[in-house]
Amino acid sequence: MDSNSDLSRRAVLATPIALSLVGSTSACAKEQADASGLGSKTLVAFFTRSGNTQVIAGTMHRLLAAELFQIRPARAYPDDYEETVEQARQERDRGYEPPLETRVPGFASFETVYLGFPIWGETTPPVIRSFLKAHDWSGKTLQPFITHGGYGPGNSMEVLRSHAQAARIEEPFVLEADQERRTLNQVKEWLGR
Repeated sequence: MDSNSDLSRRAVLATPIALSLVGSTSACAKEQADASGLGSKTLVAFFTRSGNTQVIAGTMHRLLAAELFQIRPARAYPDDYEETVEQARQERDRGYEPPLETRVPGFASFETVYLGFPIWGETTPPVIRSFLKAHDWSGKTLQPFITHGGYGPGNSMEVLRSHAQAARIEEPFVLEADQERRTLNQVKEWLGR
């Protein structure tokens, strides 16, 4: 990772908005996810595992005065990082698209959807495919924002184009945010000494 992208990521994470979002509870996120009809024509929808994408989504939500929706599978992914990686790999290899906990209320009223997600196994998480299929993208602008652990956006844009064919898809904002994997590797290295 180059120092400029590291500095940019740190700047984003160091803002008061980001810090307040990191400390929010899941109940607060659930309330935000269920909010609808507040009049905004812009939606920020996101899926997160470690919180990186949530920080960006929260900042965008505030700066754009947009609605915020957290994408969740009906059955949560494991808390353990390596178990999640394995489950996601299996889902990807089988083409499985997990059911969603809920769909976006009033989705038809949004004109622009900022869609955030991490890259899992060089592609979108399976739950993002489910989210795309669950909503009608006709007449919508889809603006992706993507976090990744060092391998870039993979084939995520191909997935967006195939699963949201009716949307006008903009170029993504892509940010390397790999501290979870890096931390685990450093701990393993330390314990292996």
